[in-house]
This record gives sequence, structure tokens and C-alpha cells, in this order.
Amino acid sequence: MQSIGFLELNSIAKGVEVADIVLKTADVSMVFAKAGCPGKYYMLFTGEVAAVQASIDSGCRTGENHVVDKCVIPNIHPQVVKAINMTNYPESMQAIGVMEFYSVTASVYGADAAVKAADVDLVEVRLGTGIGGKSFVVLTGEVAAVREAIACGTHTPNAEGMLVSYVVIPSPHPELLETLM
Repeated sequence: MQSIGFLELNSIAKGVEVADIVLKTADVSMVFAKAGCPGKYYMLFTGEVAAVQASIDSGCRTGENHVVDKCVIPNIHPQVVKAINMTNYPESMQAIGVMEFYSVTASVYGADAAVKAADVDLVEVRLGTGIGGKSFVVLTGEVAAVREAIACGTHTPNAEGMLVSYVVIPSPHPELLETLM
């Protein structure tokens, strides 16, 4: 099964070194590795669960005290990676939901829980870049499905305590939809 690994470091230089180690440790593919706010380095990679775990372990050993957060999510929903890469464009939006978190990993966990809980489409998962290290998830579907997805995404154990705010907007204005895509 496909899984994702995520590492967040508080040093850009160390982050670049860790990204190299992650790729050299096991058969994983880097989705992204980049500097973000406020002076952190984020990397997200995919692969089989054992390979991702081995790369996380090596990355943490190399990153030492610069590792701020890490996670491995086995059996990640395919929409999560598409939304992180902003390659998921739903045809229409009956309602939209937005979950905002203090932590980048919380939004990944929240997005995965939300899309697995209800018949919704993820539009975007924005991870910390240009927004002060916060993150947010935008999803769409029927109003009841969006409400259920938001409830599950904001109450997943790995995201609780990191929630800033959330909204559900039924029948969003068409101009709002254009700005989200």
C-alpha cells in the first residue's frame, strides 16, 4: 500500500541534508522538499510503508534536534497527494469546507481523515509556505458530506489541539470558487 512520510525541520541547511538521506535510505519518491515559513524545511515523500518508515528513521537520526515534527501515514487516500500538488480540480462545488491548523502535519492527517469519512473532493492542502507555518485544507461536496468530512478531519487524534478554525459554506459564490482554483 502507498504511504506518505513527512518531516519538518527548523533548519534549512539540515533539511537539505535530510532530504538527501531520505532518498538514499529506501525506495521512496519525493513529492516536495522545500524551505517554508518561518525558516523551516518541509519534505513529503511516498512509497511502501516499510520504505517510508526507514526513510523517516534515517532522516530523524540525521536531523537530530532540528526535527520539529514527523509522521508516517499508511494507506493515504490518493486525493491527499493530488491536493497537496494542487492537481485535483472538481467540476463543481455545492459546498466548500476549510480546515485551518497550526501544524502542517495536522492538515495532512485532517485531510486524510476527511476524505476517507465522506464523499468529498479535496481541492487543496496548503502546507505552511507563505502562511507563517500554518496549513489549511479546502474540500468540496454536498453540504452534509462536507459537514461530516470537516467533523472527522478536525477531530482526528493526530490533528486535535492544532485546529485554528473551520468553516462550511453552502452554495459558495461563483467568484469565490474561481479564487480557490
